[in-house]
Amino acid sequence: MIEPDFTQQIPETIERIHFIGIGGSGMSGIAHMMLDEGLAVSGSDRSGSATVDRLAERGATVAIGHAAANIALDEARPDAVVVTSALWPDNPELLAAREHGIPVLHRSQALHVLARGKRVVAVGGAHGKTTTTGMLVVGLHGLGVDTGFVNGGVIAGLDASSGHGTSDLFVLEADESDGSFLLYDVAVALITNVDTDHLDHYGTPEAFDAAFAEFAIRASEAVVISADDPGAQRVRGMIDHRRVVTFGEAEDADVRILEIRAGASAACTLEIAGERVELEVGVPGSHNAVNAAGALATLLALGFAPAEAAHALAGFRGTGRRFELHGERRGVRVYDDYAHHPAEVDAALTAARTIIGEGRIIAIHQPHLFTRTRDMAGEFAAVYERVADHTVVLDVFGAREDPIPGVTGALVAERFEDGSEVDFLPDWQRAAERAAELAQEGDIIVTLSCGDVYRIIPQVLSALEDGDEA
Repeated sequence: MIEPDFTQQIPETIERIHFIGIGGSGMSGIAHMMLDEGLAVSGSDRSGSATVDRLAERGATVAIGHAAANIALDEARPDAVVVTSALWPDNPELLAAREHGIPVLHRSQALHVLARGKRVVAVGGAHGKTTTTGMLVVGLHGLGVDTGFVNGGVIAGLDASSGHGTSDLFVLEADESDGSFLLYDVAVALITNVDTDHLDHYGTPEAFDAAFAEFAIRASEAVVISADDPGAQRVRGMIDHRRVVTFGEAEDADVRILEIRAGASAACTLEIAGERVELEVGVPGSHNAVNAAGALATLLALGFAPAEAAHALAGFRGTGRRFELHGERRGVRVYDDYAHHPAEVDAALTAARTIIGEGRIIAIHQPHLFTRTRDMAGEFAAVYERVADHTVVLDVFGAREDPIPGVTGALVAERFEDGSEVDFLPDWQRAAERAAELAQEGDIIVTLSCGDVYRIIPQVLSALEDGDEA
């Protein structure tokens, strides 16, 4: 991975811009907004996809595969090149940009360009950012506000992960993994939770907490923060801000959750300044009721009334790769979820339990990052063994990290107390066939990771069909 250089000066004028990895969920959203701004957009990605195709249809010049030649040096030379921390240092386009003196901007700096002069609402947290950001965007649209936004996933109903907007509001998902969430000029900061992660960047849990405290302190108007999450409460104790709005089940929460009803939709009863408000969103899981309460608290901080905000949030129907249904074969539904931390896996699978009745959960886990797998193998195993009925473990998706000797998906499988409940199958076809073999009518199969595990889903559906024919 590369270390982002946040000291790089952002050009005052940008007319042409190039994205390395333009097909990523976050990068593609920014690229679409740059097209909305009238910029000439180019980019590259390691493989083709529907996301890349949509950008090309809108006029972006997209190359498949990374090569120095993708960086134009003629009249089409870009004014800036946008990268993410997941890029390898020897990427030929990155090297070409640096060799020719083209400014290299981290994606958060490109977002900063789009948000300049806007009233920014930034959603931070170890978990739930994408879903909660989507809730806020849908809520604001329901309240008649055409907000700009950039999210880490496609928002159902809007069919987009980004939008230009005509109002002064700009909602964005703020990434804490590399500290880039500290770059924005934030009006309202929402912190969903603070569960220690990304120690490859921060080094210590204390440094991780301190970054969130700085994120909160920088908010010019308000901080919205969980009243229940222990990490969030640690951060709450570190900040001194003139306006803090809390949400959760704690008795002293400003937006207090009195009751949660989890089913196909997440619903809860809230108490706000003595007024009771019913809130329901079209996604399952008690964790999503809490996310919705955080979104409503943020809308209150922006000046909207509780009942109207709750009504607007009811239009939310989910985001891409967050418990997303991909198909059903012989009575077995196949879902995908972005969960890549033990707490996220727990929330996703617990939500799944609310919709499957007597069915079983067959989980396909792709460990994400070698360091996270090394440090949390036992925690992953404990969650899967407790909540899933059977788990198929793939090998590690390394993303921005170099391999660590001895660190494979087997580390997770070996930590199961009952070895009959898990298979370590690094071969994807064998993994798909095993999941299909286990699944019966009424069960669900769910893939979990923020890597590329979703690519196994066609193999799983095909294996289910083959099993039906047999």
